[in-house]
Amino acid sequence: MPTLSPQQPTPDPGETHRHRDVAESFGEDAARYDRARPRYPQALIRRIARSAPGSDVLDVGCGTGIAARQFTAEGCRVRGLDADARMAEVARVNGLEVEVGRFEDWDPAGRSFDAVVAGQTWHWIDPAGGASRAAQILRPHGTLALFWNAGEPPAAVKDAFADVFRRAAPDSLALRGTSGSAVDGYGLICDKAADGIRGSGAFAEPERWREDWEFTYTKDAWLDQLPTTGAFPRLNARERAEVLAGIGEAIDAVGGRFTMHYATLAVVARRID
Repeated sequence: MPTLSPQQPTPDPGETHRHRDVAESFGEDAARYDRARPRYPQALIRRIARSAPGSDVLDVGCGTGIAARQFTAEGCRVRGLDADARMAEVARVNGLEVEVGRFEDWDPAGRSFDAVVAGQTWHWIDPAGGASRAAQILRPHGTLALFWNAGEPPAAVKDAFADVFRRAAPDSLALRGTSGSAVDGYGLICDKAADGIRGSGAFAEPERWREDWEFTYTKDAWLDQLPTTGAFPRLNARERAEVLAGIGEAIDAVGGRFTMHYATLAVVARRID
């Protein structure tokens, strides 16, 4: 779940779904992913759950079940779907009913749902085809809810992190992502998702929701989650080691912790008949 410079969207957010190899690399350390990734604001999860006509939810790209557990806490019956069997296995250990497969090819076997949700994953799915597919398995007036965490550290910390990537991995996607705003970058992804929903002709006009929140990371917590971000698997072993060492030093320089400001951005639409 991209939330900072090394995780920000690629320059063309409309083409991210063509790079599924990145999405399917997160299972290399699924336990770390489940442990370290930030959660979503429960107020947003609750709002999505209450917008649906019932409690049956399909979580697309459920990963290890982070969002699914939050929906379960709101009284939903959640079925997960993920392309990576390693992620799915952790989700099962966490009590989620999950199937392995890509959303585009998945056979619901006649099942339908009150909500289709996707946390930090819809950019790996073709926005037009994905919306049409969701409409096929949603019940009347069902909810399609797509959401992303966009994170911004304090400016000085962001600059220090950029310096590390500039030294250790100057050609990496992580460095290219250090310019600009994470909220703006994910806003473009939300725009693409909304366009796909409109193009399907199956939904009312999509709404844009936003929840702002903060989380304070210790050095150990940030270094634990950094390898789970989208750009990190593309680094070689030397670059990974140098990045982790440099980021650790940068966090030590600001007192061993920093507060990340998150904006969770959502695109939500109701299926029409």
